[in-house]
This record gives sequence, structure tokens and C-alpha cells, in this order.
Amino acid sequence: MPTDRTITGQATALRIDNLDTDQIMPKQFLRGIDKSGLAQGLLYDLRFDKSGTLRPECALNHPDRAGTNVLLGGSNFGCGSSREHAVWGLLQYGIQAVVAPSFGEIFYSNAMGNRLLLVQLDPQTIEAMMDLADGAEAPPMQIDVASRKVTYGPIQAEFPISQRHQTMFLQGVDVIGLTLNHQEEIHAFAESHWAKQPWVRDVAKRMKEHLDSSPR
Repeated sequence: MPTDRTITGQATALRIDNLDTDQIMPKQFLRGIDKSGLAQGLLYDLRFDKSGTLRPECALNHPDRAGTNVLLGGSNFGCGSSREHAVWGLLQYGIQAVVAPSFGEIFYSNAMGNRLLLVQLDPQTIEAMMDLADGAEAPPMQIDVASRKVTYGPIQAEFPISQRHQTMFLQGVDVIGLTLNHQEEIHAFAESHWAKQPWVRDVAKRMKEHLDSSPR
């Protein structure tokens, strides 16, 4: 997987508090059995009217925001259900990071697990960034995961991120990949555990063999 040491790009402001996962990815786009085709559904009711026409008042629909890869959101971004499609839709649309004052707890876990970077900053800094993003000549935003710092024009701010999530972004791995970094320790623990309690080793396999050999 590619690493995400630094994310650089265009930020767009969505001045909406409590934007829940049902709005980020409406239910009609959950019919597929895979993760594909969700970019069209992202924030559908905000981006499109009932006839399917783009709403000009939606910031994401402005022609000069076509390259948006960072969203500036309101408080409690991603609240509501555990709908992971919301995260997948953001990623498929091209969003690499969301910067907001706070996030829904489950959404935060889903996003970081899928390597959608969530950056939490204080409301005053977010508001200043939104004002900058709404300007005619908004500068590119740079988010440095290694130094935990956001640079946006004259604004610089540090953000919190757990060591585990930071490592995942820097190494370009998901939770499984992060676990596989510790294969040697895992195997050593298993061998030690089985040596102390040999009766638990392959217990499922031995039970199946026993049942298969038993008279029916």
C-alpha cells in the first residue's frame, strides 16, 4: 500500500454540524454487495436536488472545487449509525482527510481503520480555515502525519493522533497489516502457550477427527 506521510491538496468547507453517516451515504446506495460505486452517492441529497441536478449552493459542486481532497467539517462529523459505506464513499470520491472539531466515535474508528485521515482541531481554527477555503484564492492545505501538523496558508496547527493510527498511515497498512508486523512475537507467544498447555493445541482439529471417526 502507498504511504500517507503527507496529504497535500484542496480543502472545501462544509459548514454543517452533526453531519451523520446517513447523510454522507444515503441508504439507496447501500444495495451493492461490494464497496464499488459509492462516489456518486456521497452527500447525495446535499449535492443533488430531487431531479438529480447538481445544487449550485453546495460547495463541492463549484467547478473550482473539483479537485477537493480535504473536507473541513462541522462538529460531530460522521455521527449516527456505523455505516462504513460513508467512509468508503468519501475515499472513492477522492477525499483523503477530514478536518473537523469532533467526530462520531464509530465513524472515527471506521475512517482511521480504512486510512481516511481524521484531523481534530479546535473550532476557532476550523472556522479560520473555512473562511480561507471560501476565498477566491484558497491556498493548498498540507497535512503532515509524521509531525502531526496542518499548514494552511498562514495557519499552522498540531493535531492529536494515536501512535497506532500514525504508524498505520506512515507504513501504508491497515489493522491487519499492522498486526502482521508482529508475526514473530505472535508465533513465539503461541509456541510458549502451547508448550505450557499442550491439550489446547489443535483442539478443534482433533475434535473434528474424533467426531469423524466415531460411529454414527
